[in-house]
Amino acid sequence: MKLSNPLKLVIAIIVSLSAGAIGSLFTTPAIPIWYNSLAKPALNPPSLVFGPVWTILFILMGIAVFLVWRKGLDRKEVKVALAIFIFQLFLNVFWSVLFFGFKNPGVAFTEIISLWFAIMALVLAFYQISRAASYLIIPYILWVSFASYLNYAIWQLSIR
Repeated sequence: MKLSNPLKLVIAIIVSLSAGAIGSLFTTPAIPIWYNSLAKPALNPPSLVFGPVWTILFILMGIAVFLVWRKGLDRKEVKVALAIFIFQLFLNVFWSVLFFGFKNPGVAFTEIISLWFAIMALVLAFYQISRAASYLIIPYILWVSFASYLNYAIWQLSIR
């Protein structure tokens, strides 16, 4: 069965947003008591910023995946790029499990570094197939870079 491009776009965005929804299952319950009680760095944005930013990033990821997927699953580089995408999406969700679910900023920091490298691999893999798709991932890696700083700072502040 061949899927139409609009259907592929919808599926790609839903898959991306689903990762965010799964991550939020661990994040949301931890915010009022645990996360709000943590010492945070001066550059920490208000909690209400994170939801909209992540929603936008997941939508951009979905659009990027669509741009790659529509090039054809018969191409090896498309399959590899999509596998990297799924892997980094798993790491994205797993970070929420570690940081918010297990309330362990130290372990979460080591994991977010792995996520950062997986996103960089994704940028490079997408670039070979669709430059536009690659560019759509740039805000994501920038945000994860900032999130890495926040994660590290919260971890350091929590062990003092």
